[in-house]
Amino acid sequence: MVNVSSYLPPISWFAQLNLGEPILLEQYEHFHKQTIRNRCTIDSPNGPLHLTVPIDKSNFSAGAKCLMRDVRISYRTDWQHQHWNAIQSSYFNSPFFEYLQDDFRPLFQRRWTYLMDMNEAFIDLCCQLIDIHPQIQRTTDFIGTSPIQPSSALPPYYQVFAHKHGFLSDLSIIDLIFNLAGESLIYLNKL
Repeated sequence: MVNVSSYLPPISWFAQLNLGEPILLEQYEHFHKQTIRNRCTIDSPNGPLHLTVPIDKSNFSAGAKCLMRDVRISYRTDWQHQHWNAIQSSYFNSPFFEYLQDDFRPLFQRRWTYLMDMNEAFIDLCCQLIDIHPQIQRTTDFIGTSPIQPSSALPPYYQVFAHKHGFLSDLSIIDLIFNLAGESLIYLNKL
């Protein structure tokens, strides 16, 4: 199966990862703006919150397209601090944030050059915490990706702000991890 590199991917992305098939991350596709490649959605006190990793536009000079493997992260804003603060304020009261925050914090403190490298580090950490062991490699040539449709019909699980705005389906995998921790795999196995 060929998939896109994703920043803190949605639960449906991990459901496919959990099928046990080897996964190839497409590194030869052109970067697409406003997608899960550099954006995730978390639960927040005000409803769904999109967190976007800024991209260094110098890769896209004169409207040229950039291969996913060459996409560099921009540090013109302190986006890592902003993302970490948003995650802390959203998940501070979740059942497992206190125990797992020290696993995530170092990845937000590191200065990454390439988006794909950062995405893979987050994916690896989430796999460890969920206790899945997929075979993930990058493509060696352009293959194209298998479409993943976000699912608006995932079964509900505990979410911190469900009492305010109902259950939000297919958020970033961190929503599942901070709310269910070790039971995340049980949830994914039911999908």
